[in-house]
Amino acid sequence: MAIIAPSVLAADFANLQRDSEMLNRSEADWFHIDVMDGVFVPNISFGMPVIKAIKKHAKKTMDVHLMIVQPERYIKEFKAVGADILTVHYEASTHLHRTLQAIKAEGMQAGVALNPHTNVNVLEDTIEDIDLVCMMSVNPGFGGQKFIERTYEKVRQLRKMIDDRGASTKIEIDGGVTTANAKQLIEAGADVLVAGSFVFNSEDPEATIAELKAI
Repeated sequence: MAIIAPSVLAADFANLQRDSEMLNRSEADWFHIDVMDGVFVPNISFGMPVIKAIKKHAKKTMDVHLMIVQPERYIKEFKAVGADILTVHYEASTHLHRTLQAIKAEGMQAGVALNPHTNVNVLEDTIEDIDLVCMMSVNPGFGGQKFIERTYEKVRQLRKMIDDRGASTKIEIDGGVTTANAKQLIEAGADVLVAGSFVFNSEDPEATIAELKAI
């Protein structure tokens, strides 16, 4: 059964407590939190104060996805505001291995995100050190984009790499996930499904989360 991680980026920012409590009640497993800096991606989301506020109400794993340049500068700060999993982009990390070690040294799980254009083979030398690979199935920066079909093949390639190495790395899919493609993603090897607008823009977000969880 897949881990469901609704993306708080699609929540109602004026009612974050309400939406956080809804996620607590729901069958969601994690809170997925997207941090964007307007430099690495062409959008700005939120930073430490908002994450700290969400943490006050969240009773589930805080899965924090950094879409920022030089993410290694803020590892301790994100731990302090409540991150359980901290994911950095391969494309933004000059010294990826060092950054992964620094994240783990703070007691968090370490994740690496890959943009749609990045081949999974770039992780061959670090896969045993990675707890979570966040595979972007849209171009990062904005919610509500169309799913990139090439993702299925990339998931299969990554699943084979992980299995061949005997690693325990989880595969997370972020972008355009719906009940229409969730089954195919899980069959390809995905462990975690991030869904933002599909959940929060639905008439009954709790029911939508339950549908995803049942797949």
